[in-house]
Amino acid sequence: MDELQDVQLTEIKPLLNDKNAARNFQDFDCQEHDIETAFGVVHVTMRGTPKGNRPVILTYHDIGLNHKSCFNAFFNFEDMQEITHHFAVCHVDAPGQQEGAPPFPSGYQYPSMDELAEMLPAVLTHLNLKSFIGIGLGAGAYILSRCALSHPDLVEGLVLINVDPCAKGWIDWAASKFSGWTTNIVDIVLAHHFGHEELQANLDLIQTYRLHIAQDINQDNLQLFLTSYNSRKDLEIERPVVGVNEMIAKTLKCPALLVVGDNSPAVEAVVECNSRLDPTKTTLLKMADCGGLPQVVQVRHTLALPWHLGGTEPFVLLALKPPSLFPQPGKLTEAFKYFVQGMGYMPAASMTRLMRSRSHSSSSVGSGESSRSRSHASTHGEGSAGTPEGIDLQAAPQTMEVSC
Repeated sequence: MDELQDVQLTEIKPLLNDKNAARNFQDFDCQEHDIETAFGVVHVTMRGTPKGNRPVILTYHDIGLNHKSCFNAFFNFEDMQEITHHFAVCHVDAPGQQEGAPPFPSGYQYPSMDELAEMLPAVLTHLNLKSFIGIGLGAGAYILSRCALSHPDLVEGLVLINVDPCAKGWIDWAASKFSGWTTNIVDIVLAHHFGHEELQANLDLIQTYRLHIAQDINQDNLQLFLTSYNSRKDLEIERPVVGVNEMIAKTLKCPALLVVGDNSPAVEAVVECNSRLDPTKTTLLKMADCGGLPQVVQVRHTLALPWHLGGTEPFVLLALKPPSLFPQPGKLTEAFKYFVQGMGYMPAASMTRLMRSRSHSSSSVGSGESSRSRSHASTHGEGSAGTPEGIDLQAAPQTMEVSC
C-alpha cells in the first residue's frame, strides 16, 4: 500500500475576492468630490456627516492601491462600526489612482510628496473641515506625516502603518532585492507591500493583489505615483530630548500610533521612525504573525482529512489554526479605539479583542502616552490596568511598544 500523506486544505477569503467585492468596495453613505488645489485635482470620498467639532478620520493609501482596495474592507469590518458611528471618514485618493481614473496627458508633472501633503489643507477647506485624525499606509503615511509637520493645527492624531521617514532606502532596497531587480511595476509594488516569506506562502492573497494592481490601477498613473514616492525627501524629524533640544527639535506634535506586522518589509523603517518621535506621544504596535497589510480582512481555516482520504484523523476535523502570516484587522481596530480614547474621544467604547488575546500578548515596558491619554487608558483599557499586561503608565516617559 502506498504511503499515506497528510493533506491540508486551506480556504482563504481575501479582501478582494469576487464574492465579497461588492460589499468590501462599496462606499456606503458617501459623497465623491474632485477638489481643485494649487497642485492639481484630488479625488476625495466622504462617508458620513462630520459630528460637531470632532475631527474626521482621513485616510491615505499606499502605492498600487486606492482608498477602496486599501481601506474599504477595514472600515466595513464589523468592529469598526462603533468608531464610524462617532466619526465621519474622508478618503483621499492620490491623483490618478482612484477607480476609473483617466491617464494623465503627455508631459504631466506629477506632484511631489511634499505637494501631495500640501493638497490636504485645501481638501479640508473645501469640505469645511477643521481637523482630522489620519490613517495612512506606506506612501500615505509619509504624506500625512509631512502634512502634520507643516500644519500641526490641522492634525489631531496619526495612525501610521508601514511608515518610512527616510528618503528612498529601507523598504525600497528590500523591495528591489526580493523582486529580483525587476522592471515590472506590479512585482515592485508587491515587494513593497509584502515580505519575502509572505510572497512565497500566501499565494492566493498575492495573486489577488497582483491582478488588482495590474488591472484596476492605471499603470502609467501608478508609475508616476511610484516615482514621486521614490523621490521623497527624508522627513528630517528628530527625537526631542529634555534639556537638550526639546524646544527646537522637529518632530510630530500630535499623538502617533505606529503599526507594523512583524513579517512586513517595513519593520526596520517603522522602528527608525519610532526612534525619531516624541516618546511621550508615540506608541509602536508590532503585530505578531502579521504580514504587510494588517488592515486587510481575511478568513483562513484548515481542514484535517480523515484516514480514508489519506489524512491523519479518524474523521474530519475543522478547526481554526493560526497561520504564519495573517492580517489582523480586529487587533488594529482595537488599537485604534484605545488611540482615540487617549485623545479624549469615545470614552465608553467597548474593548474586547485585545482583552481576549492578552494571554497571547507580550509588551515592552513604556509609557508613550500624554497625561490626557493616561487618564483615559486607566479607565477604559484592558483589564483593570487600562493597557495590556506589563505596561506601567506611571513609568518615566518612553515610547510604548506593544506586541500582540
